[in-house]
Amino acid sequence: MSTATTETPATVGSAAPDHPLTPLSADEIRSAKTLLTDEGLIGENVRFVFVALAEPHKSTVLAFTAGDPIERRARILLLDRSTGIGTDLVVSVTENRVISSTTVDSATDGHVPILDEEFEDIEAFLLGSSDWLAAMAERGIEPSKVRAVPLSAGVFGHEDEVGHRIVRVLAFHQEDNADLPWAHPIDGVVAYVDLTERRVVKVVDEIELPVPAERGEWNAEPHVTPTRTDLKPIEITQPEGASFSVDGNEITWADWKFRFGFDVREGLTLHQLSFDDGGVERPVIYRASIAEMVVPYADPSPVRYWQNYFDQGEYLFGRYTNSLELGCDCLGEIQYFDVTIADESGDPRVMKNAICLHEEDYGVLWKHTDMFNGMTETRRSRRLVISFFLTIGNYDYGFYWYLYLDGTIELEAKATGIVFTSAYRGAEGFSTQMAPGLGAPFHQHLFSARLDMAVDGNVNTVEEVDAVPVPMGPENPWGNAFRCQKTKLTTESEGQRTADNLKARVWHITNPTKQNRLGQDVGYALHPEGQPVLLADPSSSIASRAAFATKHLWVTQYDESERYPAGDFVNQHPGQAGLPTFVAGNRDIEGEDLVLWHTFGLTHFPRPEDWPVMPVDYAGFKLKPVGFFDRNPALDVPASTAKHCCEG
Repeated sequence: MSTATTETPATVGSAAPDHPLTPLSADEIRSAKTLLTDEGLIGENVRFVFVALAEPHKSTVLAFTAGDPIERRARILLLDRSTGIGTDLVVSVTENRVISSTTVDSATDGHVPILDEEFEDIEAFLLGSSDWLAAMAERGIEPSKVRAVPLSAGVFGHEDEVGHRIVRVLAFHQEDNADLPWAHPIDGVVAYVDLTERRVVKVVDEIELPVPAERGEWNAEPHVTPTRTDLKPIEITQPEGASFSVDGNEITWADWKFRFGFDVREGLTLHQLSFDDGGVERPVIYRASIAEMVVPYADPSPVRYWQNYFDQGEYLFGRYTNSLELGCDCLGEIQYFDVTIADESGDPRVMKNAICLHEEDYGVLWKHTDMFNGMTETRRSRRLVISFFLTIGNYDYGFYWYLYLDGTIELEAKATGIVFTSAYRGAEGFSTQMAPGLGAPFHQHLFSARLDMAVDGNVNTVEEVDAVPVPMGPENPWGNAFRCQKTKLTTESEGQRTADNLKARVWHITNPTKQNRLGQDVGYALHPEGQPVLLADPSSSIASRAAFATKHLWVTQYDESERYPAGDFVNQHPGQAGLPTFVAGNRDIEGEDLVLWHTFGLTHFPRPEDWPVMPVDYAGFKLKPVGFFDRNPALDVPASTAKHCCEG
């Protein structure tokens, strides 16, 4: 399923890490595998599920200076395919020893994520099931032309699944190699597969529905369209080169400085974002990532009620990162970065051009033409973009971090690809008709951003800020007044919030120990888009397993072990892991080292225009300085010297 151009780096050199947050090198991955092999932990049936840098404690990183010794640790998840037992390890590559080893209790703690290797055998299991073959025969479908789509099972109170490593399999018909199977769902039937026992354990055959016949390739009838010829080329040029500089995994651009990392669960991560304010390097965020996403579907039918995918915690979506050289994903003066990960045998694998760095024009930054003093000034904005794109099953996702000259930070998630399809059951159902007989179930794409804040230091407080009208009265005799109402969030129970666009609600993250020249606490504001959170019933299985998605904001006191909002082991976890557990102690969050967890995303009622390939849809959030600076920090941007400067 991998979509990146890869190479096995047998001869790739691995420079010694120069910083505690330098991602694991190929040599370090090899060393970790050798250690576990020597310890007798790697057998014929054992696979590497996850290998990544075990980041040092924040205090260690912040105290680090160049030349200090660096202990390198890796977190590794193993799966014994013969037993279904997972193991969670931390190893010291530097000291060549196992620091900790924990067996994952699948009945209570969930399973380790699903392997690609486990998916590869699914169609063979189906061909060995008499019940499955009978279901295909009833529909007149040749089994060899069936493409199996194995999907995470979730937890729905089925006692016979407790402790078993289960996936559920939907099927699609593919007439020939060019045919797009998503256009031909074989709906009304689903197979349950035990990955450890390597067999189909149940087939639920609800109803026989017609298989949609129309082809779905974008360049096949009836969709094929002549390529238009009226669009003239747009060239992006930077004749003097890019404005950013790169030193290892540290990037400097304008007043910004940060490090980046990558692992197969979170994908791209940003570290130690700081802004140079008059020669003073002021921290803003210690670590930023998209830490989880869930795609819950709304079809309650007996064969689809369970469709709820955690693309990170269950599938490790970073494995499916695209090589950005394969398409026009970035424009301008680009720098690509390769990423080294471990494959399922524990060997290093390089994903070429996995991360893209570039800068782009962004229209007017600030402008004024004054009637009194004759001022006529315009400054153009630009932003630094660091991004990656991945393909997981039918969907493609891009994650773009933007840094702006005025101190703004933005995350934009782009969703495209092909919608997951079903047979269309009628207007009273839970899907949109996309083509004759073809449906696309209603669903959501909900992401959780983990923002380990450090606004001018690690002593931060969060205030909820609402726009509220002032009632008419002595204070407001004409009824025109409104003000911003600030409510301080002091405990983790108070820090569980929902957005309210009717109140223009934002959250200020301030530092009570640092003030600007006006005596105000310096701060940044989190601006949510305010789209719906999880729409499933609060008593549902998915509401328990994806509890993070029931609120737009959670605020927690920093704990280095609290990394994932739905918990460490999401696959078949019964629920209430992650954030519900983190906040159970109701710790203080006023004047503390804080982590914000922000839920954002899309509620997708598919349109016919989303077929056969979906135009990009967008979701995200912004962090904007509010009193962090004494004045507009972009006053130093020079006027444009372009001969044909427009002000768009």
